[in-house]
Amino acid sequence: MALYDIIGVDYERLRRADPRIMKLIYAALGDAQSVVNVGAGTGSYEPIGRQVTAVEPSAEMIAKRALDAAPAVQARAEALPFADGSFDAAMAVLTVHHWSDKAEGLREMRRVSRGAVVILTHDPAHRPWLTDYLPELVALDEKQMPPMAFYEEHLGPVSIEQVLVPHDCVDGFLYAFWRRPEVYLDARYRNGSSSFWALGDALAPGLRALENDLASGIWHRRYGHLSASDTHDVGYRLVVSKS
Repeated sequence: MALYDIIGVDYERLRRADPRIMKLIYAALGDAQSVVNVGAGTGSYEPIGRQVTAVEPSAEMIAKRALDAAPAVQARAEALPFADGSFDAAMAVLTVHHWSDKAEGLREMRRVSRGAVVILTHDPAHRPWLTDYLPELVALDEKQMPPMAFYEEHLGPVSIEQVLVPHDCVDGFLYAFWRRPEVYLDARYRNGSSSFWALGDALAPGLRALENDLASGIWHRRYGHLSASDTHDVGYRLVVSKS
């Protein structure tokens, strides 16, 4: 069974689109009317009012899509079942790191899009505070997250924009809770992150250390300054290839 066939059990509740991040993605798509969403999951960031085609390899995730969501095709990023230039734009949100052949997936996105290719991803060189407690995440990020230079190598010239994450982000991706550390102690929320699923019990010592530091006040002495910020850079980037 594929990882997202397991995570899909409660994914649509845990991973809802944050409107502020969604606004950045919509702006990057420009005036594109036909959009293919690669690795679409439950479709939380798909633009409203446009002709969207979703591509998702997991049957469980497709089954969780809303009844009024865009039609979904079960396929992989590395073999998109569309002709060259079929869409005005292509998008992919926090999914590239799961592809078996990332280079081919990017080339496929570029092939089927007449215009922009828009990708929300994470820079593996960035080290959010959570990695101080869970260094296993560093190794996992470096293993599965392409470095920023990788995108230009396979898409051609790209722009890379820093995506600041709001302190009250409603999307429960891995580093979203930078100002809400107690959330990481709640298994219900960890279930929304593929990284927690992948590393499993290996993270237990780090989570205990975080729990102890929150109780003792050590975490607040180290990172309490973050409470003064409404947004924070935890490494997420919007990569855009125009054409």
